[in-house]
Amino acid sequence: MVSPAVPTLLDAVREAVRVRHYSLRTERAYTLWIRRFVAFHRRRHPREMGAGEVVAFLSSLANVGNVAAATQNQALAAILFLYREVLGLQLPWLAEVVRAKKPRRLPSVLTQHESRRLLDCMEGLHGLMARLMYGTGMRISECLALRVKDVDLARREIVVRQGKGGRDRVTMLPVSLVDPLRRQLASAHAVYERDREANVPGVELPFAYGRKNPSAGRSWAWHWVFPQGHLSIDPRSGIRRRHHWFAQTLARAIVVAARDARIDKPVSSHTLRHSFATHLMEAGYDIRTVQELLGHKDVSTTMIYTHVLNRGGRGVVSPLDR
Repeated sequence: MVSPAVPTLLDAVREAVRVRHYSLRTERAYTLWIRRFVAFHRRRHPREMGAGEVVAFLSSLANVGNVAAATQNQALAAILFLYREVLGLQLPWLAEVVRAKKPRRLPSVLTQHESRRLLDCMEGLHGLMARLMYGTGMRISECLALRVKDVDLARREIVVRQGKGGRDRVTMLPVSLVDPLRRQLASAHAVYERDREANVPGVELPFAYGRKNPSAGRSWAWHWVFPQGHLSIDPRSGIRRRHHWFAQTLARAIVVAARDARIDKPVSSHTLRHSFATHLMEAGYDIRTVQELLGHKDVSTTMIYTHVLNRGGRGVVSPLDR
């Protein structure tokens, strides 16, 4: 009789991450840092290590790898997850591990004129997705993972599911994007019909919903608004199915458009979200409304946009301008 295979440490990490419904990006980041932590200490088992080894690894990242504070803290979060959630060990030495202090940085924000120039340099599907992010404040992952059921053209609103922190929220749908989105939904429906004719497995469903309602993944309501043009292997289930558009492709298109628009400041997909919030506040909308549209848990996170307004963080007029 063949004995069942003993799961490896990283397999146990993946299982613990999936039980808690963490994203695939978090799963990959945690397994990467845990692998590097073990390799750094010559493949010693984490049970044999403690605060000294954790501090040595984090110090090496800062002093040799010269990583940012956010990266160092992500590595620490992965290691703490390993000890607490996977190995089930108490951490009396946790107080000895000091988290790196993240410097306070203001976001890069486009002016309204720069935003128009950027979007004018983007056409087709990339242009639609970029306009949707700027017009709604969605993150790139939220935009790409939109489902048909969460876009209401009649009421001109979008439900953003499982945003950062696992929270849902409602944001507006710009009137100027209603017709382009209607055409995109028609294009996505043609892809959906071809998949049904070819008996392609349904799209990925959140968490355990696929087990509760196995047919939902094959329904039009759950289909992607922005489906990929080809099938790909699901990294978790191994099923060959239709996935939504890749974030890297759109992110590169935004960077290229910023270069073509001759915008002399750092521009990424998240710059569109920052610009959305800042331009709303410039238009006079209150900070609580902006907080709700962005899905921020704490208003202090939204407060950062008061520091990048053209009129100054507190509406102060320079004495030179008086």
